[in-house]
Amino acid sequence: MMRVLLDTHILLWSLLEPARLAPSHREMLESPEHEVFFSAANIWEIAIKRALNRPDFDAEPEVVRAAGLATGFHELPITGSHAATVRHLPDHHRDPFDRLLIAQAKTEPMRLLSSDPLIRWYSVDTL
Repeated sequence: MMRVLLDTHILLWSLLEPARLAPSHREMLESPEHEVFFSAANIWEIAIKRALNRPDFDAEPEVVRAAGLATGFHELPITGSHAATVRHLPDHHRDPFDRLLIAQAKTEPMRLLSSDPLIRWYSVDTL
């Protein structure tokens, strides 16, 4: 069984715009052979960017969380270990949410599903 952590845009696409996902990613997310997780960091990012009225984050964080759980995704809390791991990451990426997701993927361990090319600079298993 593969454990997969979703980057925020992948979480939003999977719930709101599944046609934006590559067919192989859609199949993977729907497969019972994979455990799919979203992070509290995803919901935090959506909440902050929604509060800033960013047009690319027009979904409500509570709705995204509920939809993720209803879809069968698992919620990954943020732990002190995750937060401490951020300190040891190289400075390839400035986005604090992505850095926390990378730390979570490394700590758990999980594969991180993202279309962000900067994430590949980290020694984390990406999809």
